Formats: sequence, C-alpha cells, structure tokens
Amino acid sequence: MGRLLPLEPDKLTPEQRRVYDAIAGGPRAGVRGPFLALLHVPELADRIQHLGAHLRYSTSFPPRLSELAILITARHYTCQYEWQAHEPQALKGDLAQSIIDAIKERRRPEAMQPDEAAVFDFTTELLRNGKVSDAAYECTVKAFGTRSAIELGALIGYYIMIAMTLLAHEVPLPPGKAPPLRA
Repeated sequence: MGRLLPLEPDKLTPEQRRVYDAIAGGPRAGVRGPFLALLHVPELADRIQHLGAHLRYSTSFPPRLSELAILITARHYTCQYEWQAHEPQALKGDLAQSIIDAIKERRRPEAMQPDEAAVFDFTTELLRNGKVSDAAYECTVKAFGTRSAIELGALIGYYIMIAMTLLAHEVPLPPGKAPPLRA
C-alpha cells in the first residue's frame, strides 16, 4: 500500500489530465509507478517526464547499456518498482541474463563486453563513492565520447530521483508482482 491516494483518471484536474495524456501518449504508452505519485504536482511531473523521455529514449546509448545503468541504480537503492519495470526492458535490449543476475545478487558480472564494463564501472563508482575515478571516466570517454559520459551521469541521476520518488512514497508494485530484490 502506498502513502499516496491513487489518482482516479476521471477526477484529474485539467493540468493533471494534460500531463497524464502526454505521458500516456508518449513512448511510455501508459502512466505507472513514479508518475502516479508525481502527478500530484503536475508541473513537476511534466518536466520530469520530458527529461526522462529524453534520457531513456534519445541518448547515444543503446537500450542494452542504458538499461544496465538503470538496473545498477535500482539495485543500489533496492528499488523494487524500478527493478521490476526495467529488468524486462534490459532483456528486450539484449542485456545478458547472467549480467542481470549478477547485479541482482550485488556481484560484478563476469562476462561483460568492454562497453558494458565501462558503463558498469562508471555507474557503480558514482553510486558507491559519489564520484567517478579518473580511470573509469577516461574509459567511458574513450569508449563513447564526452557527450555520452555526460548523458550517462544524467541518466544515473535521473533514475536516482525516480528511485527516491518511488521509495519515499512507497509506490506499490503492480498487482500480482512480487518484490524481485532481496534487501
């Protein structure tokens, strides 16, 4: 049970309805999870959903790598909702199940491609230390370029914000879904 009363679509304010429709009609194809909480402040929800759509769907990273960073962030915070929403997307984006399982178990995956290792190291260092070592940063820039390193930092920051929204308001998992992560 979440901390917020669910918003009923037929009782939304005009501003909430505008944002709801924009989210539902965009690449997310529905309003779920964090956006059900964020819609309580529609102007914030609107700004966040635009940023998220750009970071998730329009960066230089293929889904395999952006979903890798998202899963690492979800696991770092044991954010059940974020994990269950993105694990299927990671598989659809061709991230190996063995990598997903290792992250789920808080282990460094053994068989990563070089680009996956660069994203893994950058993301885990930023989450664990609040900064990225020169070696991990240089590896990321060498693999992807400066633009992508900036996008990666922003993607991680965005999903930290989403995790905090989900956790602070105890947004429940969809009906019938069991928590996928152990504490």
